[in-house]
Amino acid sequence: MGSLFRSEEMALCQLFLQSEAAYACVSELGELGLVQFRDLNPDVNAFQRKFVSEVRRCDEMERKLRYLEKEIKKDGIPMLDTGENPEAPQPREMIDLEATFEKLENELREVNHNAEALKRNFLELTELKHILRKTQVFFDEMADPNREDEQVTLLGEEGLRAGGQALKLGFVAGVILRERIPAFERMLWRACRGNVFLRQAEIETPLEDPSTGDQVHKSVFIIFFQGDQLKSRVRKICEGFRATLYPCPEAPSQRREMAMGVMTRIEDLNTVLGQTQDHRHRVLVAAAKNIKNWFIKVVKIKAIYHTLNLFNLDVTQKCLIAECWVPLLDIETIQLALRRGTERSGSSVPPILNRMDTFEDPPTYNRTNKFTSAFQNLVDAYGIASYREINPTPYTIISFPFLFAVMFGDLGHGCLMFLFAGFLVLREKPLAAKKTDNEVWNIFFAGRYIILLMGLFSMYTGFIYNDIFSKSLNLFGSHWHTNYNESTVMNNKDLQINPSLSSDYDQVPYPVGLDPVWQLALNKIVFLNAYKMKISIIIGVLHMLSGVSLSLYNYRYFKDRLSIYCDFIPQVIFLVFLFFYMVLLMFIKWVSYGPQNEFPDSPACAPSILITFINMVLFKDAVALENCNTVYMFSGQGAVQKFLVIVALLCVPIMLLAKPIYIMRQQKEKHVQLVNGHATTENGDAEGAGRVVQQPPPPPAGGHDENEIGELFIHQGIHTIEYVLGSVSHTASYLRLWALSLAHAQLSEVLWSMVMTKGLILNSWIGGVWLWFVFGFWAILTVGILVLMEGLSAFLHTLRLHWVEFQSKFYKGLGYAFAPFSFEVILNTASTAVEE
Repeated sequence: MGSLFRSEEMALCQLFLQSEAAYACVSELGELGLVQFRDLNPDVNAFQRKFVSEVRRCDEMERKLRYLEKEIKKDGIPMLDTGENPEAPQPREMIDLEATFEKLENELREVNHNAEALKRNFLELTELKHILRKTQVFFDEMADPNREDEQVTLLGEEGLRAGGQALKLGFVAGVILRERIPAFERMLWRACRGNVFLRQAEIETPLEDPSTGDQVHKSVFIIFFQGDQLKSRVRKICEGFRATLYPCPEAPSQRREMAMGVMTRIEDLNTVLGQTQDHRHRVLVAAAKNIKNWFIKVVKIKAIYHTLNLFNLDVTQKCLIAECWVPLLDIETIQLALRRGTERSGSSVPPILNRMDTFEDPPTYNRTNKFTSAFQNLVDAYGIASYREINPTPYTIISFPFLFAVMFGDLGHGCLMFLFAGFLVLREKPLAAKKTDNEVWNIFFAGRYIILLMGLFSMYTGFIYNDIFSKSLNLFGSHWHTNYNESTVMNNKDLQINPSLSSDYDQVPYPVGLDPVWQLALNKIVFLNAYKMKISIIIGVLHMLSGVSLSLYNYRYFKDRLSIYCDFIPQVIFLVFLFFYMVLLMFIKWVSYGPQNEFPDSPACAPSILITFINMVLFKDAVALENCNTVYMFSGQGAVQKFLVIVALLCVPIMLLAKPIYIMRQQKEKHVQLVNGHATTENGDAEGAGRVVQQPPPPPAGGHDENEIGELFIHQGIHTIEYVLGSVSHTASYLRLWALSLAHAQLSEVLWSMVMTKGLILNSWIGGVWLWFVFGFWAILTVGILVLMEGLSAFLHTLRLHWVEFQSKFYKGLGYAFAPFSFEVILNTASTAVEE
């Protein structure tokens, strides 16, 4: 079988690499992505390994690149992504990369430091400019004779009589954050006991904080006071509120002269700041062109040295030894990659790849492509397949969308789903290039092929159900010939159709799917219930039988003949003799009891399948219905049913006891052979050498062996009970196919009758406008509820049917995934971590 049906054969290999060629060879294997290395130094600390210094250098380069990337994003410069995948540079090129990154970082930090200093200077000059402008108003107010009360408060009446003026007051001027003004004013009032006079004015334009780059709102203030004691107290309060104080001349002429000087310096600073920003922008633009490739190179170098740290050194310190899992079919490809790496490094010693014998369980590796990977992920979410175990993915590719479609059968809804998935498939490459951290979108995009098949199969089952947005397609006419006219169909709420009336029905099956007349019948649900319920049981039993049949391939591959005889055969007999027989009864009933048959073969005399099955299991005789002569569907049915139940029940103790008893007998026989062999050896030694050799006897049949036998009995008992009870519950579980299909159809019909029909009640031109709005509302509900929510519900139920009802019959899922050293996987993981 190919690897799609069963995981790849794996081999544990030992790899010998010359020290000079190890880097290039590991680089080639990383590009290939087919080798999983084992850690040969599990007890060695990460900081004590051979290449820890190189890993640290890579960490430092990554830090510098992240700093450059942050600065590039801050300026909104687009980073060029050419889609190239450069090879890992040689070790000697690391020095050039380090020098380049060091130069860029130092230059950028110096530019940022200078720009911050210039911005801080610019901020101080701007604040001083606003102080010089706004304090003129404050000084004029203090010189106003009408403000004598405030002067009395600060200088006192004696000061005024002594010729004190407002200018004799001391003052400080500065700038403070606007939100701190109220608290600042209260503190001044309380600390100075009301002996200060505060004036403040808002700066209209926000100012840029040079440290953070944020825009902040500030206010200019000036505080008048008298005495050095208050001056000291005011300055301490300003310092506590982080207010910036600036010198402000008392004379108006000096303030005007200082303002002119400040404006000149601001213009010069603007010029220097512009040149600094231009230089910074040029540095970042040049870095943005190469930063993606630099990231790829550094990640690859770091991954190579991480991998080399898993290797061992030989005694001569000239050769690196590695152990790795490789797919058996790819050994030649791996050897070619190793040869290329050796040639790149210039080494003359070829690498050696030896296959090793091991008792370890190899990793599970299933080759997938963009189509099968989504289905493989569904299976792996349940559990990674054991090594060389049957892979359920190929069967899931067909059964998963089909079972989904049975529950989601609607031609219109399936078409919407198919068109959405078709768009994702057609625009696959550009959409994959636009990486996003939206989890919902990533889930839809990853499962685009699953959605495509689910939509396609839903269109098929919707066509079979003849259901499109709760309406029917009349493609093949109708086999019903009733006398119902349009008014009867539109107004009669009790319209029912009866297949037994030859005057109404042609007695010929409809070519494909359901007759569209059933959509109008009041007994539609009664008919569809019986039809879909039986179809669900038939599909479920066949699905479970296929799962049990696949277990045979596992037993044959692993040469487990005991499980074939003690597990597979009894399980098949139990499932076929009880539940597949019930499926056969459904077909017999469909064939034998037609609408036109006379008694006793009329549908009214048809025995109930469920009642027949219950009586069969309970060994009860069937009772004929009223006005019916026959009890069974075919002659000898009672005897056949008793035989089937007895054989099925006999399979239960076989499943429960056969394997443990057989294994226990085998171990006892081995123990007897060992004891006999030991006695023979002792007698031979005594006769030949005249002495008896005392050897410890082999362990008895009890002890550890008894524990293993007990565990085997318990395991087999649990497995048997789970299978027997699960056969009943799993069969009933498939009724969700009928239930969800009925619910989806009824919800679609309710949405049409309660929403869409409201837009068809008006006949004038207003009705067209009204229909436009109603259709929009109906479309939103259809997509949101019937396609998304109902689709998700059907998806989860289908997932359960595969994980529990299907895979539990043959799939253990106890393996571990093959995790090769692959640059592609490492780069995808790194890019995802950076986006988060």
